[in-house]
Amino acid sequence: MNSRQFNLKSIRPEILSATINDNMSTDERFQNLVLRPIIKFQNDLLIAVFRNYITKHKSVFYDLSIEKRMIYIENAIQKDMKLRNSMKGMIIGQFTVEEYGIYIENSSALNKRMMNIVKQRLLSHIQLFDKPELLAVV
Repeated sequence: MNSRQFNLKSIRPEILSATINDNMSTDERFQNLVLRPIIKFQNDLLIAVFRNYITKHKSVFYDLSIEKRMIYIENAIQKDMKLRNSMKGMIIGQFTVEEYGIYIENSSALNKRMMNIVKQRLLSHIQLFDKPELLAVV
């Protein structure tokens, strides 16, 4: 195993709840073995990127109700191609060459899985997107 491949795999968190079995599709196996650990590893960076996205879009996010914030996150991930491609790049950049080969065989379906996981992570950390001055007081 070359050093890049070994180093990339060694820094990924282990996800104990991820199930792997013989009945899984190739995409589901890739999701559980590659995408989930990478996205978990990149979590802090993805949150920082989304915070920056909120700021660059005139902070309208902060004036929204919690339900509208959730819709805002979903729409940003689905419709803003610049944000979407940036986040995909942060994840794909953590692939080994072998994993990239698997990814390009079915990139469309894997991109959907990838962005759904990212969206769920951002939604589950929605409290981290409160106004910065409110966090400083706490």
